[in-house]
Amino acid sequence: MDLADAMAYLADHINLETDPSAAAAERRLDRIRSLVELAGDPQSAYPVIHLTGTNGKGSTARMLTALLVERGLSVGTYTSPHLQRVNERLSWNGSPITDEDLVEVVEAIAALEPLLDGRPTHFELLTAAALRWFADIAVDVAVIEVGLGGRWDATNVVDAAVAVVTNVSLDHVETIGPTRRDIATEKAGIVKAGTTLVLGETDPDLTPIFHAAAGDVGAEAVWERDVEYGWSANRLAHGGRVLDLWTPAARYADVMVPVHGAFQGDNAACALAAAEAFFATPLDAEVVTEALAAVRLPGRLEVVARSPLCVLDGAHNPAGAAAASAALAETFAGVRGRILVVGLLDGRDPLEMLVALGAAGCRLVVACPPPSPRALAPDVVADAAAGLGVDTEVADSVPEAVALALSLAAADEMVVVTGSLYAVGAARAALIGDGQPAS
Repeated sequence: MDLADAMAYLADHINLETDPSAAAAERRLDRIRSLVELAGDPQSAYPVIHLTGTNGKGSTARMLTALLVERGLSVGTYTSPHLQRVNERLSWNGSPITDEDLVEVVEAIAALEPLLDGRPTHFELLTAAALRWFADIAVDVAVIEVGLGGRWDATNVVDAAVAVVTNVSLDHVETIGPTRRDIATEKAGIVKAGTTLVLGETDPDLTPIFHAAAGDVGAEAVWERDVEYGWSANRLAHGGRVLDLWTPAARYADVMVPVHGAFQGDNAACALAAAEAFFATPLDAEVVTEALAAVRLPGRLEVVARSPLCVLDGAHNPAGAAAASAALAETFAGVRGRILVVGLLDGRDPLEMLVALGAAGCRLVVACPPPSPRALAPDVVADAAAGLGVDTEVADSVPEAVALALSLAAADEMVVVTGSLYAVGAARAALIGDGQPAS
């Protein structure tokens, strides 16, 4: 295989990110279990920290990886989806897998497929490839992010030393819903015997679900946010947030995290608690300070241009959109006006998303189709915006939409590209070209 062959091979399999139909989203782990067994059960070669949650798990995974690396470990990280290149999903000490290594590990997994009883999905293949690669490079620990839900997700072939649940909101209700209690139950499925669960969800109607699940499987402990760990101060600062964080065994004052949004304080607290649970000891304050100061989160309230200001945020569900809107209002309070570039996937309620994004207070909404077969027609998004009394434009592509918005924005206004991560990734490629964080 070369890289094109490897990408074509993956694309030839059902991809739940582009085909989330009920038939494609069948709940089963037998194929991935058989696949990793044929690969030598690589997930047993290193300890795992397993993360799920409706929002924030990608940010938490990056923060956690930074803490583990700063502590001196070799860390493999598996996340999804990617913004610009599949390589982003598999990383070693924060750096994406090279094309050569990706081709090699995909080819190794592809050689096993004829031995399976049934055809694996795109995500199952990538999950097996990640687990195999981490074993090949002999990581000290793997940070594994759930793709969808938890209990039936392909990543749930791992037995985690630490499990993290960032939060529970309504998303993917057709698969793991329809209620938040149903979603919580699915996410609690990643807790195993001996696991320490770091629980970021604080709703008293939902936390008993996680405690019950932990008790049923013989988990080691449950650490609840605001009970066993959390933040005591979360302040807006130039270029990010300054946090006072605490865990069961330590306090960390004035920790600078160069990311936007008060909700990132919750993610940082989860990441720090997970690291402490993993090491079973507090981290040195200098490790925490250095690690979190270096965190960059592409596509998460990421500033990629100024004058006019341009911010990218993959707020792909209503809860994330509302959090992003609040963060924009707080962080960029001095900006005179806002133009939204919005690309959504089919299945999203455009009116609900636009309301959550605060579109009614924006000067203009530019609707565009994300580069995905599931793209919601931009005319539908524009009609929903017009119903809120907002001026609208429709573009045929994300790059065209971004160029139009920037041309119409005054120097003291802000352009926000949001909605599907596919839209954000396409905008990022058009604006800065590569997969690295903007300077």
